[in-house]
Amino acid sequence: MASPGNGKEWIDVKRTHDLIVIGAGSAGLTAAGGCAQFGLKVALIEKGPMGGDCLNTGCVPSKALITAARRAQAMRESAKYGIANVDPAIDFKAVHDHVQAAIAAIAVDDSQERFEEEFGVEVFRGTAQMIDGSTIEVNGQRLKAPRICLALGSKPFIPPVEGIGDVPYLTNETIFGLTERPNHLAIMGGGPIGMEMAQSFRRLGSEVTVFERGTVFGKDDPEAVAVVKAKLEHEGVVMHERTDVVKVSPVGGGVRIETDSGDPVEASHLLVATGRTCDFTGFGLENGGVEWSPRGIPVDARRRTSNKRIYAIGDCRVGPRFTHASGYEGSLIVLQVALGLPSKADYKALPWVTYSDPELGHVGMTEKDAREKYGDKIAITRQDFAGNDRARAENDAHGFLKVIRKGKKILGVTVVGPHAGELLLPWSLAIGGKANAFAIGGAIVPYPTRSDISKQAGFAVWEPTIFGNTAKRWAQFRAKYLL
Repeated sequence: MASPGNGKEWIDVKRTHDLIVIGAGSAGLTAAGGCAQFGLKVALIEKGPMGGDCLNTGCVPSKALITAARRAQAMRESAKYGIANVDPAIDFKAVHDHVQAAIAAIAVDDSQERFEEEFGVEVFRGTAQMIDGSTIEVNGQRLKAPRICLALGSKPFIPPVEGIGDVPYLTNETIFGLTERPNHLAIMGGGPIGMEMAQSFRRLGSEVTVFERGTVFGKDDPEAVAVVKAKLEHEGVVMHERTDVVKVSPVGGGVRIETDSGDPVEASHLLVATGRTCDFTGFGLENGGVEWSPRGIPVDARRRTSNKRIYAIGDCRVGPRFTHASGYEGSLIVLQVALGLPSKADYKALPWVTYSDPELGHVGMTEKDAREKYGDKIAITRQDFAGNDRARAENDAHGFLKVIRKGKKILGVTVVGPHAGELLLPWSLAIGGKANAFAIGGAIVPYPTRSDISKQAGFAVWEPTIFGNTAKRWAQFRAKYLL
């Protein structure tokens, strides 16, 4: 007999798997599928829908909704192209169906059937319970492996506002289930989720009011944020910044929002988008010697928890919460568990994008971060879309690309404009040491494209050197003596 130290006893379980992964979101699917492809015996446990938050209540449905909203707005703004503006007739139930169809189309890739049949992963659907540092119980069955990978995700943070428990509120987990358009959507939180939904629902015909205790897009470059805010204000999104919601209460089938400044606002619906938190109470992490807090599970660079045989990846650990970060960390687990390579997470070239219109994208350090670390040693190279031929031909030349650098070393890049996220790849490579501004500036890019703005910026970084005094003297020497 063995004891976990909590008063319970059990008969030792023999090893059943090489790796147990708990959570079938982006992080867990990558870790489980990758290790299984190397021939390891992998158990994957998921209590909810396969695909996790990103597929079902996050990235996929939000981008599908954003697309519908963008099409509606394009109908309102066609006159500048010689096409009459039209007020779109919006069938919100059909928009809902479009969002659900997008989820269904991608769900095939994350399905239990695919991971079992194509990768050989053994999938268990149920709630996991950690018995000790190598044993997990699910559906009354005990599994044992020398390595466990926690990909437990996170959940919406609900702030302790007076009356919040007395009103029906939405989160990202429920808003995509709406089949009727809100007349007036009030949003608590001006981060990426809140602002993406604010613009989308406004474009789909809802009145929208945002309450943010700080400033909207608070983690982004203020100069770039100003471009996006101007667009949102033009479209009719009402934003109350530096405003605390102090009380909410039901009123006439909707909700009344009281703040620390201004008059109360009454809305038909309330979306709470105030960040994410973690709560692993009852899961049994203490039985495995794994420390955690509402911020998540602390991990080292190899994503190991306080129990070095247990990993935590994705939203459940302390650190950046992006789907691409989760998938990246899942691949690190594959390298470590399957191949024994002690791979460490490196986020100096981490990109992130808010899919507003215009999009707001970053990779690496923001200008603020760089100035705090390097002071006046940094330099800024900026290219405006007003000088980009594709942007001018499309009559949509708002925004810019900003390169933050220390000498020729690229520290970070901010882009605000249409398809900003699509322009970050070369700069991710440059910040990660796999390219440089000289290579970007010398690349041949198709004309006309918005990606030419990266070529222009890369060349601008090196232009003082290319046409500097040394190069001029050499050219003049050649002209005089060698030509």
